[in-house]
Amino acid sequence: MKRVCLLPLIAASSLMAQTSRGAHPTIVIPPQSNVLGKPTGIFPAQMQTAYGFNLVANQGKGQVIGIVDAFDDPNIESDLKVFAKQFSLPACTTANGCFQKVYATGTKPKKNSNWSSEISLDVEWSHAIAPQAKIMLVEASGQTNAELYQAVDVAVANGATVVSMSWATDEYSGETSDDTHFNVPHVTFVAASGDSGHQSLYPAASPYVVAVGGTALTLTSGGAWQSETAWSGSGGGISAYEPEPSYQATAQTSGFRGIPDVAYDADPSTGVPIYDTVGIYGLLGWVEIGGTSMAAPEWSALFAIANSMRAAASKSALNQVQFDLYPIAADFHDIVSGTNGTCGALCTAGPGYDFVTGLGSPMANEIIPALVAAP
Repeated sequence: MKRVCLLPLIAASSLMAQTSRGAHPTIVIPPQSNVLGKPTGIFPAQMQTAYGFNLVANQGKGQVIGIVDAFDDPNIESDLKVFAKQFSLPACTTANGCFQKVYATGTKPKKNSNWSSEISLDVEWSHAIAPQAKIMLVEASGQTNAELYQAVDVAVANGATVVSMSWATDEYSGETSDDTHFNVPHVTFVAASGDSGHQSLYPAASPYVVAVGGTALTLTSGGAWQSETAWSGSGGGISAYEPEPSYQATAQTSGFRGIPDVAYDADPSTGVPIYDTVGIYGLLGWVEIGGTSMAAPEWSALFAIANSMRAAASKSALNQVQFDLYPIAADFHDIVSGTNGTCGALCTAGPGYDFVTGLGSPMANEIIPALVAAP
């Protein structure tokens, strides 16, 4: 199978006139079966089984997952319809109240095929994991930091309890001032850690954001979790600017924010199918895809399910969920092998917390009840 990597998108920071790198997925050119219209990769039911979501009855009802991306995907609702039908998921449409598209500035942005593939991935796979949650796609007018942060604020203002961000920028000295966009009571922010190996990117570096790294997932012949190793492309490292948050005090001792917090399947060789008719590199329809971009919306779905169960128990939505995640490290698949670079221990997954896969990947049937029980 021939693979082509989607190069990081470049954007100018409105604050620092600095470049930003998009944490976008790796595109895998499909084999002939895909050209004929058949999805390949790990399917939703397999992913749910692998990480234990199939053992959790709740599917996110009553929660709003805010998906923040740049530019417009004019086909996303119709593409989501095909995806949901293919995998026997509930319909998620504007008409039934499940899907909503919001323009961050009130004006429809221009179309961009790179970002449309990202939108397809984020929307379709958050729905795959939490099929009863509402999906609010907030489209930023462009890909500068200011435009994307504005879209984050709009998602929160419109009722998102979880905000998923599969994009990133190089860290910059003024980022601590921008942490205010993510320091919102009872809203969980989730960001991809990046797809280029050892490095620290923002907003994953914010202490108010759950940073999601990547693994390579192996399933048994029956579709159950068998093993995981760190994916070589998993973003991770130590922040240059953000002080070490107190919730990491017993996990690492660098004095600065460690990235990521958690991990999930992201290796393109163990990727997932998306349906995208805007097209990238001439690919239309079913495409197999990977990257931490696919990991972030699925963790977002996990938090939406926990929030739904908390609401049923008359509890408020999760607040600064990292304080709840680090004490339950035993509820994760601890990733103990693999590297994302050549910097020694800092680039190597090992027992306990590490700067490649964080606490590890989820055992959803253990993590979700623990989050529901949290204060």
